[in-house]
Amino acid sequence: VQLQASGGGSVQAGGSLRLSCAASVRISSINVMYWYRQAPGKQRELVAASSTIGTTTYADSVKGRFTISRDNAQNTVPLQMNSLKPEDTAVYYCNHGNSIRIRRPLGSWGQGTQVTVSS
Repeated sequence: VQLQASGGGSVQAGGSLRLSCAASVRISSINVMYWYRQAPGKQRELVAASSTIGTTTYADSVKGRFTISRDNAQNTVPLQMNSLKPEDTAVYYCNHGNSIRIRRPLGSWGQGTQVTVSS
């Protein structure tokens, strides 16, 4: 499975961005899709995950602000990010796996997409 994240950019605090993850195979065939992020000097962390049965999970820091979904028509996994904060600044990556509970990304990380939020 090849994945490509896109849609990053620079916004002011309080703004919104919509990231997209395009896949080389049908999104509906991928058990779990993850969005991760890595800020400078910090470890990569899970932001959100979505399973084929509709289960989603979010990091506490983004709950109520970010929404992960699956667009089977476009074969993408969007991450809608609202009310952005400077601490959301990071490189965002998408990946895939088999379990939301056991967070084990299976794919390569690729280049990701940069999100920069200014105060």
